[in-house]
Amino acid sequence: MAKFKAKLKDPAGKSVSQTIEAESPAKAREIWRQKGFTVIEISAVKTGFNWQKISLVSVSTKDKALFSRQLATLVNAGVSMVRGLGVMTDQATNPKLKGALKEILADVEQGTNFSDALRKHPDIFDRLYVAMVQAGETGGVLDDVLNRLAKLLEDSARLENQIKSAMTYPAVVTFIAVAIFIGMCKFIIPVFDGIFKELGSELPAFTQFLVNVSNFLNSWMFWLIPIGIFALITGYQMFYATPFGRLVMDRIFLKLPLFGDLVIKTAVARFSRTFGSLSRAGVPILSALEITGETAGNVVIENALAAAREEVKEGGQITPAIERQKLFPPMAIQMLAIGEETGELDKMLMKIADFYENEVEEAIKALTSIMEPFMILFLGGLVGSILAGMYLPIFKIMDEIK
Repeated sequence: MAKFKAKLKDPAGKSVSQTIEAESPAKAREIWRQKGFTVIEISAVKTGFNWQKISLVSVSTKDKALFSRQLATLVNAGVSMVRGLGVMTDQATNPKLKGALKEILADVEQGTNFSDALRKHPDIFDRLYVAMVQAGETGGVLDDVLNRLAKLLEDSARLENQIKSAMTYPAVVTFIAVAIFIGMCKFIIPVFDGIFKELGSELPAFTQFLVNVSNFLNSWMFWLIPIGIFALITGYQMFYATPFGRLVMDRIFLKLPLFGDLVIKTAVARFSRTFGSLSRAGVPILSALEITGETAGNVVIENALAAAREEVKEGGQITPAIERQKLFPPMAIQMLAIGEETGELDKMLMKIADFYENEVEEAIKALTSIMEPFMILFLGGLVGSILAGMYLPIFKIMDEIK
């Protein structure tokens, strides 16, 4: 038996609150009705630990895209929302998503709108998702909107994976190179150092430098390195968590060589895809601009879109308002202007998104191609420096023997 709390009106019209135990929300409503109460609002009383809330498992963009696509199919087939959510809850494999869907299903069974039920889980379903679902419910095209959401999330996931793949390669190569360097310095250099000391030969300057590095890595002072790295990462996270720190770092990201251009192109693609999807779903322009700004991923771009929104709010057009922020490329501005002039803004936004997603893909390929030889040189340089440091004394000893 679960506990349910409700706001009620008694037969005299007075508002009261009560809590009862019942098998389901429907059963609780029936009990109150039999007692003469009118149920205004009902909610389940949660007891014990909510393991879903503290779960370390996250809901990926791919999980949400799959959920949206499958629910759209069920809705399009004429399956009721309650039954469709029940099916989705039963087959959900992600524990966090499964727990959230159980709560959403319970809310919908109580008469709550699907979008309002989703709104209670902002860590899974953000404002963009909720706004589009709400627009779909209002317009009676929920299945169409869910399919658009699935496409939007799939495109977003593909873009994220491309960027992560580009960042993973240099990170892995750097980690391997540093690990090999540290391993050779800690375990191999000391062996050669002992041999050279027995021979009584003076070590070359570079070899002596490596021996000093080895001594440092084998002393307690080695732990200063991970402690320092941890302190730097923690300090950066704390600084970035502040409004000023995020503004400073996001501004730096936009001006980085090679990466800055990639950040801008990614932001344009995300803005176009999100704004276009919201417009097609029937979300008002001002709300769409606000939500798009919140999902921009960069506070500088978010501020620019907020300023553009204020200008549109006062009666201005979208294209000049965005152009004045001087962040988006001229081509994106021109395509946006054409879409606004022809009255097909949503279609043009989708074309802009397709174009700049391809641009991001090409930029990532180019960036990876540029980085590959440098990473190989870096890895070879670290390993080669160890080998050179070990063989230089041998060459010196051979010269002395001759």
